[in-house]
Amino acid sequence: MYITILAIHNVLRWFVILAGILAIILAYAGWFGKREWTSADRMAGLFFSIGMDLQVLLGLILYFFLSPLTQGVFQNFGAAMSDAQIRFFGLEHIFYMILALILVHVGRAVSRRPKEAVIKHRNAAVAYTLAFVLILIAIPWWRPLIP
Repeated sequence: MYITILAIHNVLRWFVILAGILAIILAYAGWFGKREWTSADRMAGLFFSIGMDLQVLLGLILYFFLSPLTQGVFQNFGAAMSDAQIRFFGLEHIFYMILALILVHVGRAVSRRPKEAVIKHRNAAVAYTLAFVLILIAIPWWRPLIP
């Protein structure tokens, strides 16, 4: 079960990255191109947030129930913090990803409220970019795609 969920979590990251890139490109194109907010802009943000929701949900299942790595963190937190890789998964990865999830949802919320399309695009661009940077920082690039 652990390997299956981890593999899905690893593959789903590419959907999140692609959805994030699309949402960011559309947001900046709308902001600087001063174009109207379209259903494509809304859907790009929606796919980015759904992907992040699924990714974080799978990550939380791994973190709290399935991962032998984090189970070791829970047993001896102090010792785990002295190992860089264990600290990454036990603290940094989950912190950055939850923060990124919040930013994606904030981006969707602040892009719905204004009446002016340029402000919608600007708000989405800023929030999605900040979230995307956190995602890139928090991805364990050294791990294999399929364990």
